Amino acid sequence: MSDPDADLEKMDHAALLATARAMRQAIRKHRDSSMHELCWHHPDMWALLPEPPTGKQIVPDWPQFMRGCIRYRQSLDQQLADAPRSNTEFGE
Repeated sequence: MSDPDADLEKMDHAALLATARAMRQAIRKHRDSSMHELCWHHPDMWALLPEPPTGKQIVPDWPQFMRGCIRYRQSLDQQLADAPRSNTEFGE
């Protein structure tokens, strides 16, 4: 298997810095998401990689997906216990 990061070896200093800045910006955007955005897929992060997605992503069926959403939300209660809460519905 070839090295998926081999393109980094060919980049000059300026290109490496630009790549690092773009990755940091995408990570910050994802990190600083709030409300319903926390549950959304963020393909802009994937777009920072030189190769396209494999297309082999597996999407869970609804019951399994909803259980995963509930567990994710429970983890926010633990990890962000002091964060403000909102009762705003999606789309409002």
